[in-house]
Amino acid sequence: MKRVVVTGMGALTPVGDNWTSIAQALKNNLSGIRAMPEWIEYKNLGSRVAGQVEFDLPDYYPRKKLRTMGRVSQLAVRATELALEDAGLLDDPVLISGRCGLAYGSTTGSTDAAREYAQMLTDRDLTRVSVSNYIRMMSHTAAVNVGLFFGLRGRVYPTSCGCTSGSQGIGYAYEAIQSGRQSLMLAGGAEELCPSQVAVFDTFHSASRKNDTPTLTPSPFDRDRDGLVIGEGAGTLVLEEYQHARDRGAHIYAEIVGYGTNTDGSHVTLPNADSMQVAMQLALENAGIQAADIGWINAHGTATGFGDLAESQATAAVFGENTAVTTQKGHTGHTLGACGAIEAVISIQCLREGWVPPILNLRNLDPQCAPLDYIQNAPRAVVGDFVISNNFAFGGVNTSLIFTQV
Repeated sequence: MKRVVVTGMGALTPVGDNWTSIAQALKNNLSGIRAMPEWIEYKNLGSRVAGQVEFDLPDYYPRKKLRTMGRVSQLAVRATELALEDAGLLDDPVLISGRCGLAYGSTTGSTDAAREYAQMLTDRDLTRVSVSNYIRMMSHTAAVNVGLFFGLRGRVYPTSCGCTSGSQGIGYAYEAIQSGRQSLMLAGGAEELCPSQVAVFDTFHSASRKNDTPTLTPSPFDRDRDGLVIGEGAGTLVLEEYQHARDRGAHIYAEIVGYGTNTDGSHVTLPNADSMQVAMQLALENAGIQAADIGWINAHGTATGFGDLAESQATAAVFGENTAVTTQKGHTGHTLGACGAIEAVISIQCLREGWVPPILNLRNLDPQCAPLDYIQNAPRAVVGDFVISNNFAFGGVNTSLIFTQV
């Protein structure tokens, strides 16, 4: 089996679009969550806080290619451009050689485009139907637009599986290179902000309503947490076969050594600790290491009532009480299809630099959460060669990724 390494990374997040800015926010407990007063116009929407990304597309993006891009695709393409630039591959002919593929996802397509279609159906007037509009709306819009923008000719895996879209994209890309099917893969996920996403969680009381104190929410694993906060963003990793990277003199950030994914097959929204545990164990088996080898855990940590309890129980069952645990949801909000990729970028960078970020807004640990070594208040230096990053989605879709230094 081929070895798979990370040679480029790019991320657009509510706390920055480069590692210097992101690291500063993580180290100094700076929140990317803000109030959304413009959402007051939506009747019965109780949660009006979110993590929003501030970014501008470069002027050189062709208008012809922008026609098919909603915001989610713009985020995906820009994050991928940053990752390719980081990897030194932005203008490399390998991108169009067929040896470079793509595994990329989002929870949905752009909701503005979906709203246009819905209005046409409501009016029973389809005269304004267009291919461009449909491409902006379709669930694999991010993958398609990334592929078109960079002229990719390898295999494409569009992942649209909720909160594991980004991490599953990385996992599928890892397997494609590991099996020798591709030499390089662009992998990750993106999500654009929309109040419809908030409304879904708001209906079953899983979205935070701390509208007057946005920087104090969400509160993963906290006794007083009142739900998640939706965010947006994008993260892209350039994955490369190890020898290919060595031959071209690429800078190697980390190696992916383990990937586990499964579904619990039991409930559409209720988290299942047993199947979460299995996903982590599958990743450890794939990596050929023991739980004790993991230096720290980047948890999903959504700050929902049942989610935090189930995840903490599953984590404790695999790793015991002494392994350090963190999550970035307090800083960025829950970026849904992007979170697995953004958190992979953070996991790799922190692993290289030897520190673990604290869990923002964790002040009073929920006694019902399993006993774990939750990182609070300030960063901590952690010695270890491996980090595991976990994500869990609606429908019981679970993923675990393990990274190590090379």
